[in-house]
Amino acid sequence: MSSPILFITACLIWGSTFFAITLELGEVPPAVSVVYRFGLASVALFAWCKLRGDTLRLPWRTQRWLMVQGFATFGLSYICTYTSEQYLVSGLVAVLFALMVFWNPIGNRMVFGTPLTWRTWSAAAVATAGVSLLFLPSIAGAWQELRAGGSGHFLLGLALALVATMASSAGNVLVVKVRQQASNVLLTMAWAMLWGTLAVAAWVLLSGQAFVMPTRPSYWGGLLYLSLFGSVIAFNAYFTLIDRIGSQKAVYIGVVTPVISVLLSIRLEHFRPAAIEWLGMVLCLSSVAWALKAEAPKPAALTPLKNIATRT
Repeated sequence: MSSPILFITACLIWGSTFFAITLELGEVPPAVSVVYRFGLASVALFAWCKLRGDTLRLPWRTQRWLMVQGFATFGLSYICTYTSEQYLVSGLVAVLFALMVFWNPIGNRMVFGTPLTWRTWSAAAVATAGVSLLFLPSIAGAWQELRAGGSGHFLLGLALALVATMASSAGNVLVVKVRQQASNVLLTMAWAMLWGTLAVAAWVLLSGQAFVMPTRPSYWGGLLYLSLFGSVIAFNAYFTLIDRIGSQKAVYIGVVTPVISVLLSIRLEHFRPAAIEWLGMVLCLSSVAWALKAEAPKPAALTPLKNIATRT
C-alpha cells in the first residue's frame, strides 16, 4: 500500500478514535477497557501473522525492546488517555496529541543524536502559546473550583493527557529500535500489544479494579472499532510509515487527526469552543505544520536495520 494511502487511513481512523473511546467510559474502568482493546487487537494480529505463515517467536533481545515499547505505547499512554477523557472533551485530548511533533524530535535527539533545528524550537514556542490559550478558560475555571473545595478533575485530565502524549512519543522512538531487530511490522505490533496488555492487566489486579463485562451495545461497537480499526489497521499504517519516512515525518498525522476529532466533538459532544479556544487551536496546529514543513534532519548515527527473517 502506498504511503499516501497509509497516511490518509491513519488520519481518518485516529481522528474518530478519540470519540470512540468515550463510548467505553462509565461502565468499565478505563484500565480494564485498555486490556480488552489491546488484548483483542493482539489476538487478531497473531492470528493474521499465523495465517500468513509467519514464525511467531522472536529473539529475547527483540522482546526486551518490545516490552518497553508495549508498556509505553499500549500501556501507560492509553491508561492516561482513557482516564483523561473522563474529564476532557475528546477533541481537546486529540489537540494535545499534536504536541508529539515536538516530543518526537526531543526523543530522537536523546537516543540517536538527531539535531534540533531552530524551526522546531520556534514552532514549539508558538504551540505552547496555543495550548495555553486553548486551555486557559478551563484551567481558570478548574482552579477556582479547586480553591472553592471542588475536585479540580479538569486539571487531572489535562495532566494525564500530557503524560499520554509523552509516553506515545517514547514508544515512537522505540519503534525504530525494534525495527533494528525485526522487520515484521505486524508481528512486532502483536507482541508489543500483548506486553502492554499484560502490564495493564497486572496494574488492574494490583489496584483492586474489577474486570467488568460490559453490557451496552455501544461499548461493544466501540471496542471492536478501536481494537480492529484503531489498533490493528491504524497502528500498522503508522508504524509502516515510520519505517518508510521516519517518525518526524509520520507525525504529520498529528496535524490532521485533531482537526477531525474537534469537528466530531462539536457535532457529537456539543463542544462549543470560544474565540480564545479557536485561536489556541489554530496556533497549535499551525505550529505543528510549520515544524514539519522542512526536511527532517538525518540522525547523527543510526545502526543499519537487521533484516531478520520471520517467515517460514
